[in-house]
Amino acid sequence: MKKGQWLTPVVTAFDEKGNLDYQANKNIYDFLIDGGIDGIVVMGSTGEFFSMTIEQKKELIQLAVEYINKRVKVFIGTGGMSIDETIELSNYAHDMGADAVMVISPYYFPLSRESIELFYDKIAKGTRADIYIYNFPERTGYDITPEITLSLVRKHKNIVGYKDTVTEMRHTRALINLVCKEFPEFEVYSGFDENFAHNVLSGGVGAIGGLSNFAPEVCSEWVKAFNERDFEKVSKMQKRINEMMTIYDIGTPFIPIVKKAMKLRGIKMEDHSLPPFIQANEEQTAKIVELMEKLNLEKAKLV
Repeated sequence: MKKGQWLTPVVTAFDEKGNLDYQANKNIYDFLIDGGIDGIVVMGSTGEFFSMTIEQKKELIQLAVEYINKRVKVFIGTGGMSIDETIELSNYAHDMGADAVMVISPYYFPLSRESIELFYDKIAKGTRADIYIYNFPERTGYDITPEITLSLVRKHKNIVGYKDTVTEMRHTRALINLVCKEFPEFEVYSGFDENFAHNVLSGGVGAIGGLSNFAPEVCSEWVKAFNERDFEKVSKMQKRINEMMTIYDIGTPFIPIVKKAMKLRGIKMEDHSLPPFIQANEEQTAKIVELMEKLNLEKAKLV
């Protein structure tokens, strides 16, 4: 059984004018690292990459990689609609010192198997970085199947892992069974927090889950219990995580909700997002406070 890991798809802190808030982002990284997470994914979906300019993305890559400074692993989300821009950002992240890039495929139009393979073929050939495929059918409109993934991994040594953001664990399990049988070091993460234990038990390596933005110590405690084979505690933590998952239902999209929860926990940041996302309203904030009290999530003791 592989050792479990938890990576945070970190939010991006902005000021009220939509500029990167350097100090707030540093505060967030410290909070996550002090909370025991294994790695940080910058500019995943939770990081609002889809609303950022390429200049902002490069600015954030440099800030994150230099400040985190190898304290934990750092993946950079570089995928998008343009192959050339994805390659440019991936090489930039690699040259800055990121551990890997995570690449979502183009969205809006469903793609054929041939188009999906062409996209990743060009990315893999054009970048020097290790690549994690990011499968999110609910957002892209199509699935990067286990069969497509195996074909890509056979062709490209720098495709080393996969984030599977699907609710159906049978999809993730099929992926693990097919690809990891031939490539045992291939890393598969679940994109939904509550699937962490099921993922690792099935042969994956863990989760890239957004709950750790505001409760990293809870998520890392679950990982620790799992790796120490304390399955009584694993079961207890599973129930706590299941309860925490209700935060995603408080508002649409959930990113401003998570930012408000982080601010309420005492992280020195503002909860601004890029338009059209808006801050949590009073009713939503009250629900966040109620959930945090129910979960006994106290204000964090920050330096």
